Amino acid sequence: MEKHIFFTSLLAAFLGFYYCPERSMDFSQNLDNTSSELALNQEKYSFSVLQFNIWQEGTQVSGGYDAIVNEIAAREPDFVTLSEVRNYNNTSFDERIVASLKAKGKTYYASKGDDNGVLSKYPVKDYSSFSNGTYHRLIAEIRPGQEIAVYSGHLDYTHYAVYYPRGYDPVTSKPLSAPVTDLGKIAQMNSQSQRPQQIKDFIERSKEDIQKGRIVILGGDFNEASHLDWTEAVKNKYDHNGVVMPWSSTLSLDKAGFKDSYRVMYPNEADYPGFTWVAQKPWAPKADERDRIDYIFYYDNGKIKVDDSYIVGPKETIVKNISTPETSKDKFSLPTGIWPSDHKAVWSTFTVRSK
Repeated sequence: MEKHIFFTSLLAAFLGFYYCPERSMDFSQNLDNTSSELALNQEKYSFSVLQFNIWQEGTQVSGGYDAIVNEIAAREPDFVTLSEVRNYNNTSFDERIVASLKAKGKTYYASKGDDNGVLSKYPVKDYSSFSNGTYHRLIAEIRPGQEIAVYSGHLDYTHYAVYYPRGYDPVTSKPLSAPVTDLGKIAQMNSQSQRPQQIKDFIERSKEDIQKGRIVILGGDFNEASHLDWTEAVKNKYDHNGVVMPWSSTLSLDKAGFKDSYRVMYPNEADYPGFTWVAQKPWAPKADERDRIDYIFYYDNGKIKVDDSYIVGPKETIVKNISTPETSKDKFSLPTGIWPSDHKAVWSTFTVRSK
């Protein structure tokens, strides 16, 4: 009998603890906070992009193809924009690299690349190529109801006008008797390439994706420097020879609402030059030809922001034919093994608000 009374009293005290108004209010408040945090997390999502010039499919370095596969498999980016896809010997590079990644337990989908291409962790909904093969465009659904358009671009390599101030011919890559620092002559040489028209082609084509509310990303090897890099602050560095140059490709993208993810993350071009060229095999061996010519751009729709960006590849860059460690503040993610390219790659991570 006494045991029964004790148990009843204990049960009443237990129930009173959980059903008192103050405790009920606290519990409801905790539920509300948890729900708010969950809703907030559902309204935001992230994805990563790797821009990777693979130097003739890795054929220029012993074991280069396997190194490309290993770098992607180890890092697992959501999207990879590839430059210098060649489909050698009647092979399909996209099928080959998807199979190689599958063998390592990584599932990717690919556009049918030629000179460039796109790898995606998300199934391909649509794919197209335009501007005489300069761009390959992949559409995927990155989350229910939200599509992303990822463009891979490999712009014209001719009339490489950044060579003029460095004392090299932009067409033949041969040494000149003296550097050319006249802005008009540099701009004229640059405009003789196909790059200005190729950038116009991209901007025009991307309008449809922007209007449809898609996230728009452009990764590529532009074969042209940035107007944000050849500035007053660095005019006497890297053999710029006093030149401050408004390079047209990046400037046109900027005016069209596209942002350079690396330069958004690191606006100080003096401390963070972000060089992607040249990692191996210099073309202007008597000059300091270091430049940032590989980019990841995004259309700024007000909902997307850059969370992180860094250089993937060796910390050394070729300077006047000598492999030289960089002393900048740039963040590097070093290769997992041998490095397969004469370019360094670029990684950017983005967060998007769905509302």
